[in-house]
Amino acid sequence: MDQSDGTLLIYAPVPLYRAADGGWLVEAQACNGLRLWAENFARVIVMMPLAPGAPPPGWVPAAAIGPAVARIEIAALPMAWRPDRFLRHLPATRRRIRALIDRADYLSFAIGGLFGDWGAVACFEARRMGRRHAVWTDRVESAVTRHMAAQPGPWRARLRARLTHRPMAALERAVIRGADLGLFHGGETFAAYAPFSRNPHMVHDIHLSRADHIAPAALKAKAAGAAEGPLRLAYVGRADPMKGPRDWIAVLERLAAEGVDFRATWLGDGQDLAWMRARLAADGGLLAGRVDLPGFTEDRGAVLRLLRGAHLFLFCHQTPESPRCLIEALVSAAPILGYDGAFARDLIAGHGGGVLVPQGDVAALAGAVAALARDRGRLAGAIRAAAADGAMFSDDEVFRHRSAIIRAHLGR
Repeated sequence: MDQSDGTLLIYAPVPLYRAADGGWLVEAQACNGLRLWAENFARVIVMMPLAPGAPPPGWVPAAAIGPAVARIEIAALPMAWRPDRFLRHLPATRRRIRALIDRADYLSFAIGGLFGDWGAVACFEARRMGRRHAVWTDRVESAVTRHMAAQPGPWRARLRARLTHRPMAALERAVIRGADLGLFHGGETFAAYAPFSRNPHMVHDIHLSRADHIAPAALKAKAAGAAEGPLRLAYVGRADPMKGPRDWIAVLERLAAEGVDFRATWLGDGQDLAWMRARLAADGGLLAGRVDLPGFTEDRGAVLRLLRGAHLFLFCHQTPESPRCLIEALVSAAPILGYDGAFARDLIAGHGGGVLVPQGDVAALAGAVAALARDRGRLAGAIRAAAADGAMFSDDEVFRHRSAIIRAHLGR
């Protein structure tokens, strides 16, 4: 790394926690991201919202970043998602953000939300200061919020979603129009936001190294092993409405009714996990012994083992986002089968490592899975194609690509 590459200031909306010894606790993937930023810039300043209490599983001491932690400064901002807290903290936080902007050579801010979105505030402050800056996002937050308004759940949350998704969309567009550079993770967010950006770029944000890709010998064995036995299906992610767990269960029920022999695992926690487990208990034995819902794990090795063992990655995403789990599946040689979208379509455009059906068409998705279950030769080909589609992705390469764009278009 050229140590003259200057200082990068970013805002990451991942919650930050205080350790008992006074140090910082950072989410494990965020640690990896900070390490990778530090490989491309001489110094990194990251602004993150400070959350109260103890962290959930997956948060580790900042020392986990490695030796590069000496060149990384963590600036804790108040967590202020409520309007009253946001307005109370806004004046002092604006002043602090401006001071940090003054110390940096390159500026890139993640956005998403409404009140308490310090990334959007940082964009407005940078613009007032005449500083070129980038805006980054990996999903269409306003569309996600609009979807939440129509889902079952507490009435307060649904009312808040109905009241905020339109001003949230207006804020997104205003911030993106004002930014000198738009960095949009994946085809879904790029398609939604590029029209409002004067310099849009599609980028990726993943945390998989080359060592995480399935090995050639394992790929060969996986393709050969697909010739017989139950079809192995997997999903990794939150069991929340935007991920479509109810459609996922509906697809499995159709497969069982059609006599398809399969085993399925959803790895992840979330508000719909209790519903999923209750549905399995109440379905009259249709899915008994076929579906495993173990909940959350922070064991990265367990996630990769599940994906490498899966014949298919079955997903039913409901909102426009660019979920990293699809890339994780491809690098594990698990063909992606799910609802069509710009992100998924772009991922498999090269080799066809998956099958996409119209949004919400449970019958079509079940039919696509059943067709591969019946044609094991085609399934083996899809496994090889998935690995080929995933071959281009690694964390060091995607961060290097994004850093090069930032250096080319921003700076003092």
